[in-house]
Amino acid sequence: MNSEVATAYPAGACDLARRADEHLFGHILPFWCGPALDREQGGWMAWLWNDLRPDRSRPKGLVLYSRLLWTFAAAHRSRSERLFRDMADCALDWVMNRFWDPEHGGAFWRLDDTGVVIDSSKQVYGQAFCLYALAEYHRVFDSPAALSRAKELFVLLERHAHEPGYGGYFEAYARDWSPGDAKSQVGGVELNARKSMNTNLHVLEAFTTLYRAWKDPTLAARLRELIRVFLDKVLDSQTWHFHHFFSESWKSLSDNYTFGHDIEGSWLLCEAAEVLGDEQLLREVEAATMRMAEVVSKEGVAPDGGLLYEGREGKIVDAGKEWWPQAEAVVGFINAWQISHEPQYLNAACRFWDYIEQCIVDRVHGDWFWRINPDGNPDVTKPKVSEWKCPYHSARACLETIRRFGTVPAS
Repeated sequence: MNSEVATAYPAGACDLARRADEHLFGHILPFWCGPALDREQGGWMAWLWNDLRPDRSRPKGLVLYSRLLWTFAAAHRSRSERLFRDMADCALDWVMNRFWDPEHGGAFWRLDDTGVVIDSSKQVYGQAFCLYALAEYHRVFDSPAALSRAKELFVLLERHAHEPGYGGYFEAYARDWSPGDAKSQVGGVELNARKSMNTNLHVLEAFTTLYRAWKDPTLAARLRELIRVFLDKVLDSQTWHFHHFFSESWKSLSDNYTFGHDIEGSWLLCEAAEVLGDEQLLREVEAATMRMAEVVSKEGVAPDGGLLYEGREGKIVDAGKEWWPQAEAVVGFINAWQISHEPQYLNAACRFWDYIEQCIVDRVHGDWFWRINPDGNPDVTKPKVSEWKCPYHSARACLETIRRFGTVPAS
């Protein structure tokens, strides 16, 4: 769905964009430009509890730093303030230098608190986020160095991680890109999974952003291949949920599903098909998107308006509400509304934003709580900052809402 079409939107959509803009620049980013900074070692803290107590025994993760790089580059696109450029440049230095493996290429998975490598494995999930962030930085700041590094990562993934027989990408490698005994850090190890929905979804996301900057035919072919993998293998056409873990041939090894990944994947697939410019493929993706959005709205939404975490065989198995599915639900249901023009989807997006503001936002210590437990209280065992807890989902939800609605007058 081309979100740049200049038709008038309902007042509720423009109000949502206004609220997202105010929240992003008035609440989310100030936290990551302030309390989350590591004033001793540089960069950002590896771990902060909800009350902002640090734990310096925790690792600085590639995913956190790549997502911060993406966030501040994307924020600068929306509002070109020097602070956001400075934050993006700081994250770029960490990603390009401290996390980068100068001997074998690719990015290390974890550093200790002082910046020393403690996990040199090449997690494909992490390489994808690194590529995604570098490509976004180039798109915003016209950086040949960042684009060159993103291209280098694409070549490494193509050479080592791409699986040509059934399509898609494997999970993890040793430092030298040999299979070694590296284990996936995104789950499925106990199932002996060779591939995962999560890793391949974020490879698709990264390739979409890179393709905006680099119209390489091999990249286009891989992006198209991943869309087909998701439509034909990852997505269950009976339940309209994503399977999570797979064998090499895409045989499903798991029966659970997460509503956040379903709704996130629905709009990322649309974005990928749109970037390729294939109208027939886009129509096919949009049809699947609407089925997925319908199922998520019927099965995954709690009475209070939050998105539940996990289901299996039509039943809820985790009724918690984590921060990132709420953010993805806002974008996913805006996307569903832009495709269908059915008002219940825009209403759903607004209701998810209401839930975020009422329950997920931490008005005391900043940013968002990680999780709201089924009893309605924040989970105090979860940190505010970690290698997995960052502003990528929340900031992106705001930026997507602003991009899709922010410059269009209300009807």
